[in-house]
Amino acid sequence: MLTPPPYDRSGLVAGVVHVGVGAFHRSHLAMYHDRLLRAGAGGDLGICGVGVLPGDRAMRDALRSQDHLYTLVVKHPDGTHEPQVIGSIVDYLFAPDDPAAVVERMAAPTTRIVSLTVTEGGYEDPHGPAFELIVAALARRRANGLPPFTVMSCDNLPGNGRRARQVLRHAAPPDLDAWIDAHGAFPSSMVDRITPRTTDGDRRDLRERFGIDDAWPVVCEPFVQWVLEDDFADGRPPYEDVGVQLVDDVEPYELMKLRLLNVGHQALCYFAHLIGYRLVHDAAADPLLRSFVRTYMDREATPTLAPVPGIDLDDYKATLIERFSNPEVGDTVARLCAESSDRIPTWLGPVVRANLDHGGEVLRSAAIVASWARYAEGVDEQGRPIEIVDQLRDRVMANARAGTFLDDRQLFGDLGDDPRFRASFQRVLDSLHERGAAATLAWLDGEPGMMA
Repeated sequence: MLTPPPYDRSGLVAGVVHVGVGAFHRSHLAMYHDRLLRAGAGGDLGICGVGVLPGDRAMRDALRSQDHLYTLVVKHPDGTHEPQVIGSIVDYLFAPDDPAAVVERMAAPTTRIVSLTVTEGGYEDPHGPAFELIVAALARRRANGLPPFTVMSCDNLPGNGRRARQVLRHAAPPDLDAWIDAHGAFPSSMVDRITPRTTDGDRRDLRERFGIDDAWPVVCEPFVQWVLEDDFADGRPPYEDVGVQLVDDVEPYELMKLRLLNVGHQALCYFAHLIGYRLVHDAAADPLLRSFVRTYMDREATPTLAPVPGIDLDDYKATLIERFSNPEVGDTVARLCAESSDRIPTWLGPVVRANLDHGGEVLRSAAIVASWARYAEGVDEQGRPIEIVDQLRDRVMANARAGTFLDDRQLFGDLGDDPRFRASFQRVLDSLHERGAAATLAWLDGEPGMMA
């Protein structure tokens, strides 16, 4: 058994029900609740996790085997590892086995917040399992004379609170939707902490360094940020006491993060894999990759951003490159390359459109898409197969191999119709085929950015 944290968990109530208990949730929201509990807050700060996918059964079993405790290991660049047992998760329900139990827990009077990390693709289907459970629970709360809980998205989506509201608008019957509209709340948030997948090596390292046996620990970087819209239907925890930024408008912060950090990862990962890098910190140490990522940030992303209160963007971008370079985190290039069909259209598409509308540069954005297309062909520069992990795997691979990558309107809309963007994309893709990724980056490093 893990050693419990220094607060009494026996009386904790799950005031938050969280759907999608993965590594990020446990390094972020659950960690913030643990901070509150360590600071002496209590009551309803416990979290009940919910799994909605078949693969979530393993998380249920791992947490159940150790009283829902787990170890969070913060890995500092100097080699220091800082383990801490997190106790804020007090229960876990596996929806495929008992959806009624999940609805009952969400509908309970003690539940004030239902939070989400269901990935970007989880918002595409209003009848997906997460939102079906939320609709059923809200209907029961209305029938029982209770106010709606706050739906708090922690996913990497611009306007994630508004997106969650839109999905429910399509999923709920009109009378329930009107009640939600009148009484509900859907705060948007910006969340940030690099949290790679846990490996057997992480488990072994935790055991050998600290004598801690943990079925599913979490490893992460030291940096953490949460900017949260202060809009709640039924009260909220005192998040500001543990470092959360409560603001009236999250949009400047979320666009900064999505267009600099998230797209920065995509700028790095496909080129990195084609060159042969498998760990992010190794790729981030490559001068050509560092230059490409920073030039994209400076010349294409930053011009699309409004001023961000309290943030120096030059410092923020420099910090991002250093975060990518942390050798202790051990983040993998493969993780960044996964589920690109969810990421590129949502994160990079708006940057391209903003620059096309205002005559800005698009060459490096086009190069990111071209590097994805080359990667999605499924064979690297040495002829070895690439394992493509994507919900639309077969489609994106077929399009990449057929030379019709930009013609997929579900992913790219009308971007493929723009002659400047298409020409830039094709120019980079041709270079990737003819000269390879490293030579293409060297060429891009000397390009002014605008197409002739």
